[in-house]
Amino acid sequence: MVDLSMVRAPLFVPANRPERFAKAAASGADAVILDLEDAVAQEEKPAARGMVETGFTDLPVILRVNAMGTESHEDDIAAARALPLAAILLPKSEEPDMIAALASKLGGMPLLALIESARGLANARAIAATEGVARLVFGSIDYCADLGCAHLREVLLPARAELVLASRLAGIAAPIDGVTADLSDPEITRADARHARDLGMTGKLCIHPRQIAPVRAAFLPSETEIDWARRVLASGDGAVAVDGAMVDEPVRIRARAILQAVEQA
Repeated sequence: MVDLSMVRAPLFVPANRPERFAKAAASGADAVILDLEDAVAQEEKPAARGMVETGFTDLPVILRVNAMGTESHEDDIAAARALPLAAILLPKSEEPDMIAALASKLGGMPLLALIESARGLANARAIAATEGVARLVFGSIDYCADLGCAHLREVLLPARAELVLASRLAGIAAPIDGVTADLSDPEITRADARHARDLGMTGKLCIHPRQIAPVRAAFLPSETEIDWARRVLASGDGAVAVDGAMVDEPVRIRARAILQAVEQA
């Protein structure tokens, strides 16, 4: 069973471009998302469905299917059930009962619930607690389109925070942030990923190979954080001062998490 909680920088590739599958796997991504939804024109979806496979890599292969209620959804699910996929990425995740019904058909294949609408966010806590849902994913661009709001950090802060809280309450892995559409500067991607990490998210969707390195770097603790964590854990038990700040057990929990992240990198 693939540990989906460790996925930090999954890379999208159109499902109708099989010549790109192996390149995506060799890009440094820690998972490959074959996309049957937005990346494939409607008339090309049947052919793309037949191109989906997993033998090009040992990395987790995730399939983004078309949303429930669309004409392609049932055929996508039938194709997915015949493949050793790591998970299905479900767009427009909104109704917990419908998601639970889908999960029951998948024979234990995990679902990544893509939250990209007002209804999806309103139901995020119930969706996160739904059997079969391994992780929430933020579809921030679609979310903004649904609400008619700007795609800005300060605008999306409540939504991101709610997905982190919903995941924690349900006891599932922290959510994956949405894409950075601006490909002009890797620093933009890194800063976006760092912002998501600071909020408690632990991954970010990538749409181009040049985004992978900055995303993976952003989710690693800095040298300053590592040094702080080591000094905190060397300070003993009880309440003590480190760098002029009070340290007790909740602070040590944070320090242990930082060093664990380094070990898992």
